Amino acid sequence: MIDVSRLLRAAAMTAAIAAFAVSPLAMAGEQDFTLVNKTGVEIHKLYTSPHSSDEWDEDVLGKDTLGDGESLDIQFPKKEKAAHWDLRVEDSSGSAITWENLNLKEISEVTLHYKNGKAWADVK
Repeated sequence: MIDVSRLLRAAAMTAAIAAFAVSPLAMAGEQDFTLVNKTGVEIHKLYTSPHSSDEWDEDVLGKDTLGDGESLDIQFPKKEKAAHWDLRVEDSSGSAITWENLNLKEISEVTLHYKNGKAWADVK
């Protein structure tokens, strides 16, 4: 005779393990952070690159934009090892600002600012 309760417990355990295996927490990279745009302009392109690289990765925004006052959660693959990253943003005219050497393993939020020709980032 089949022990239905044992079968149900086994199925529940398998489902719980499978859910954890594909959960965002299980897939999260140590470098994941929230980017907050307080530049006063809409960001049309956003690039990241390990600080040790001379090339930018693909535009994180794709076809989207990030308006002033908006935020975006940026996620890295769990296998990513680099700690220090550079960020580059571009507005609609292609004007760009770069922030360099951000230790994203220690930063959970980056707030970008631009005023009177000066750019800076506040980090948490």
